[in-house]
Amino acid sequence: MSALPLLQVRDLCVHFPVRSGLLGRSVDTIRAVDGISFDIPRGTTVGLVGESGSGKTTTGRAILKLVPATSGSITFEGRDITTATPSAMRPLRRRMQIIFQDPFNSLNPRLPIFNIIGEALEIHFPELAKKDRRHRVAELLSKVGLKPEHMDRYPHEFSGGQRQRIGIARALAVQPEFIVCDEPVSALDVSVQAQIVNLLQDLQEEFGLTYLFIAHDLAVVEHISDHVLVMHSGTIVEAGTPEKIYGQPEHEYTRNLLASVPTLA
Repeated sequence: MSALPLLQVRDLCVHFPVRSGLLGRSVDTIRAVDGISFDIPRGTTVGLVGESGSGKTTTGRAILKLVPATSGSITFEGRDITTATPSAMRPLRRRMQIIFQDPFNSLNPRLPIFNIIGEALEIHFPELAKKDRRHRVAELLSKVGLKPEHMDRYPHEFSGGQRQRIGIARALAVQPEFIVCDEPVSALDVSVQAQIVNLLQDLQEEFGLTYLFIAHDLAVVEHISDHVLVMHSGTIVEAGTPEKIYGQPEHEYTRNLLASVPTLA
């Protein structure tokens, strides 16, 4: 394992102007992410936890350059990608992927599963013939617990858990090293959540994947993470191992977050 973290974030800020009037003048600023720093070592899972609106998803999208950073730096495998152009980012897109929160809206309902997964193969591996893409899609579906014949079906024919498996297969299609898991189980039934989390862990072990696992479910984050970041109002208020964060929280917000988890009487 390399001593250099796969991902390094330093003083990252993502601010959005609030505009008003006919001229669209900026009247305020939303500080969605406000000066955060952390590392993600290769082959590990860093959990990013906090309540809705804390800036978790914006952090993940900024790392992937789906939203622009206002300031700070993002370094992937020693390369500063903060100001990388779309053309410079294209080869890195294959190595950095995302699993979206909503398995119902993240899949194009008009496309069969083969096209949904195979599109990435067509873009990043244009030398593959269609029959080779079909073979690769069949392999990916098997990896995530679905059947190869499912590739000719449409998203509406699958349950929420199955759709999320398809989303995972799509992320895996281009053989990435780093995946942002943006609340990948929050829209699923509790009985299905554990299956998806276990699948992600199995895939990480098999392929050596590195995850930023974003969630508001504290129990899921504790189970899957090697390191936990607690985010509140755009800043990281506490960081540490799951044992430290859950056993000896230091920040008042972390303690309140843990106290809000319902328990059986």
